[in-house]
This record gives sequence, structure tokens and C-alpha cells, in this order.
Amino acid sequence: MSYLGVGVSPGNVAGAPMKLNDRKVRLTELILRCLVCALALISAILVATDTQVKEVFTIQKKAKYTDMKALVLLVVVNGIAAAYSLVHGVRCVVGMMKGSVLFSKPLAWAIFSGDQQAVAYLTVASVGAAAQSAAFAKLGEPELQWMKICTMYGKFCNQVGEGIATALLASIGMVMISCISAFGLFRLYGGNKARQSSLW
Repeated sequence: MSYLGVGVSPGNVAGAPMKLNDRKVRLTELILRCLVCALALISAILVATDTQVKEVFTIQKKAKYTDMKALVLLVVVNGIAAAYSLVHGVRCVVGMMKGSVLFSKPLAWAIFSGDQQAVAYLTVASVGAAAQSAAFAKLGEPELQWMKICTMYGKFCNQVGEGIATALLASIGMVMISCISAFGLFRLYGGNKARQSSLW
């Protein structure tokens, strides 16, 4: 019996021939991982290379991403997400070239844990923290007497905004990848029951 069009059989373990639907899932995962890798890298570069010098009463002030800890977190997490996606993209390519499903339960758990529990959560959290800091920079906080810094550092704020938007797209991609890895993991546990019910 199949679930969502993906055949479930004892052959869905390491070394089994890859079925057409398995190829589609693996290709979708590969495309998403490449997109996440590119978007996370672009976001990290946009934010890390962003600087603007402003002269205030003959004193030069330089805005850079290290002035806001949330932006430092965003750069580090996006670097991790890009490297992680690159490694797993290579794993997808190797699996497609071999033409076999490289899933065993321990490997599926490791991929699921990395995708869902680590990288997806990290990317979403870093985007949330950076967006909150960006809102304070753009709008200020009158109750705490925090002034709007984007009126002084417009170019800096615009490039950071582009970096945060790109990081948001990368985090959405990571959430989608974590759904694919969850599907790959949990279908390994549902296979035997589905197969036994189809025999009766």
C-alpha cells in the first residue's frame, strides 16, 4: 500500500532501488537545499558587509553589523545554515546518482534532528531577533528614549532589511525541508503496518 503516492515497502532502506516518487521527493529536497544554501549565504554576506559612516559634529560614527548582537546572530546562523544545506545537498546528489534510497532509521533520525530541531529553529529564531532589532532601529522606542537610527543610517538599514528578508526566505525553505525529512522519517515507521494491512 502507498501513502501519498510514495510506495512503502521493505525495500525503502539503504541500498534499495529508488522509485519515481522517491526521486521526486529527493529532487525537491535537493532544490530546496540549494535555495536555502544560496539565500542564507546571500543574507550573511549582505549583513556582514554592510557599513555606513556618518559624521556627527565632526565625529565620524561607523555603523556595522557587530553593533547589534541580533545581527551577529543572524550572520552566524545563516553561515551555519548555508554550510549545513551544502553538505546535505551533496548527500542528495550522491543518493540520486547511486539511484538508491539512503535511508535507515538512525540516518533518518539524524537528518530530522538536524533539519527540524537545530537548523530550522535557529534560522527562525535569528530572523525573529533580527527583525525585532530592526524594528527598534526603524521606529525607535520613545518610552525608553531609544531614538530612530535609520534616519541617520538609511543605507545601512536598507541593506540590513534586504538581508533579513533574504534570511526569512531561507528560514521558510528550512521549515519546508524539515517537513520533507519528517515525512522520510515517519514513513519508515508506517511501512510495515501498511504492508501487512494490504496483505490481509
